[in-house]
Formats: sequence, C-alpha cells, structure tokens
Amino acid sequence: MRQKTYSNNEITVIWKPDVCVHSTKCWKASLTVFNPNRKPWIDMSGGTTDEIIKIVNNCPSGALSFKKNNEAAELKVQPVQSQQSQTTVHVSKGGPYLVKGKFVFVGTDGKEEIKEGSVSLCRCGSSGNKPFCDGTHRRIDFDKN
Repeated sequence: MRQKTYSNNEITVIWKPDVCVHSTKCWKASLTVFNPNRKPWIDMSGGTTDEIIKIVNNCPSGALSFKKNNEAAELKVQPVQSQQSQTTVHVSKGGPYLVKGKFVFVGTDGKEEIKEGSVSLCRCGSSGNKPFCDGTHRRIDFDKN
C-alpha cells in the first residue's frame, strides 16, 4: 500500500492515498497544514503538533495516522479505544460506511486480520479499491440515504 510521510521534530504524519475517501475534514480544519492545492499538500510547519494530532485523529477513513518521533510506538490511527468499547458503523449520507472500533476483518480469501481504528467501506459499489471507499461516490453522484 502506498504511503507518504511528513515530519516535524515531534511527530510523523503518514498519509495512505489509497485509503483516503476525500472527506475534506483535514483541510477544512486547517488549510495551513492540509492544502490539496499545494505540493506537498501537508505542511507540518503550518500548525502545532497538538493541532495536527487532533486533525489526524478526526480522519474518518484512517488514511491519516501519526507516530511520535521520539518513541518506538505503533502508529496511532484514531484515539486508542478500550477493549470494552463498542464497534460503531456510521452510514454517511451519500458516502461510505464508516467503521470505528476493534474488529476482525475477513477477506475474500478467508484471511482474518484484526483491525483497530477506522475504515471506510464502499457503499456505492463503484470504488476501485473495494471493499474500501476511494471517494468515487462523489464522481457518480451517489446520493443514497
């Protein structure tokens, strides 16, 4: 899976373009950090580390994640949830199923993978990255409730 990294002294932001559903939440939260009309589109000097972490944690697809540079920690994709937390599935109007929590993902080959965080699953049927959403619903005017 493709990914790009952007760093400041404290954290590294990881962006996985193939997972991104282009919800626009990142750049609407801070155009100085996340600007789709600029290359590179993420400028880590455009905000504080705390601001960037807050925005990354609000990414509905999990395409944005971060790791602290001074720790050998795992990627933090969304705030860590306790074992007792429920998995939630949110049906976004005209968009994907947004799944948050800890769950077992079973592929067509039967391979099981434990996931924790967020994934966006295609609801329109036209994604080029099935079963994940790739934002195609916007291009085809998918407007199911």
